[in-house]
Amino acid sequence: MNSQYIFDKDDIKFRKKRTSVWAVIRKILVFFVATVSMAVLYYAVFAVFFSTDEEQRLRDENRMYEREFPALEEKEQLVSDVIEGLMLKDDRIYEEIFHTSAPNMDPLSTIGFLSGMDSIPDSDIVLYADRKITGVEASAEKVEENFRRVMQALSDSGFVMPPMSNPLDDFSFAQTGASVGDKINPFYKVSIRHNGLDMIAPAGQPVHASADGVVSNITRSRKGLGNVVEIDHGNGYTTRYAHLADIEVSKGRKVKKGTRIGYVGVSGNSFAPHLHYEVLRDTVILDPVNHMFASVGPEEYANMLVMSVVTGQSMD
Repeated sequence: MNSQYIFDKDDIKFRKKRTSVWAVIRKILVFFVATVSMAVLYYAVFAVFFSTDEEQRLRDENRMYEREFPALEEKEQLVSDVIEGLMLKDDRIYEEIFHTSAPNMDPLSTIGFLSGMDSIPDSDIVLYADRKITGVEASAEKVEENFRRVMQALSDSGFVMPPMSNPLDDFSFAQTGASVGDKINPFYKVSIRHNGLDMIAPAGQPVHASADGVVSNITRSRKGLGNVVEIDHGNGYTTRYAHLADIEVSKGRKVKKGTRIGYVGVSGNSFAPHLHYEVLRDTVILDPVNHMFASVGPEEYANMLVMSVVTGQSMD
């Protein structure tokens, strides 16, 4: 109990005023609650009407992300479509060149599992590793089987190597135009089937045979594909070189890989100087890009594939 003196008017004297402990505690609690409430109110008012530099920076970043997110979604979808197209092209290369299926190996398939490695029991890691080893061994056996089939085909006396050489020297992926597929025609501005690969090059650049063979046909025209050289490589393979400015070979001539057969031009319906290059087997149109990987490095070839997929307009 606390006490203090007060003046009593009736008795005209001072007497003690007694105060309970609970009254003191109640006053302290009221004061504390009032103080905290005022602090919360002040903070709420400050947070609503005032922002720190960090909060302002975060708001600006959020607004930027809101603006950029739709474009990023479109780019992500485009990249996904390109990757899917490249995977299909990879399968097609194995079918056209090696007559076998491409091995399915995904080096990124373990990323999601390994991201939580610290919380995964050892037994699960061992089991997962055993399964992955089994899968890798199966994939390795498939790759070895593919190599055996390829080597067996190469050793066959009747085997004819497909046309694998680039018909243009010093060719970079930036010169890759539209490949086989439905492309926008530069003259009519409508989608038309494109049966070859547009290889952009300056007029007058030499064009070479992509493999050994015999010149099976020569066409000189001011329409369509213009001046064209066709070479029969045997085993059903034929290559066609169109829009040539000049032709240096004659029908029936035997040529070696790298033989100069003509020069890049704009003959026929050509939008600009380029070589329209076609590869066929038994009259079936193949994608010439699939036959270029032996002439360039892996990175250059991957860029060529991307360019041939995303280019939507042909040059003839």
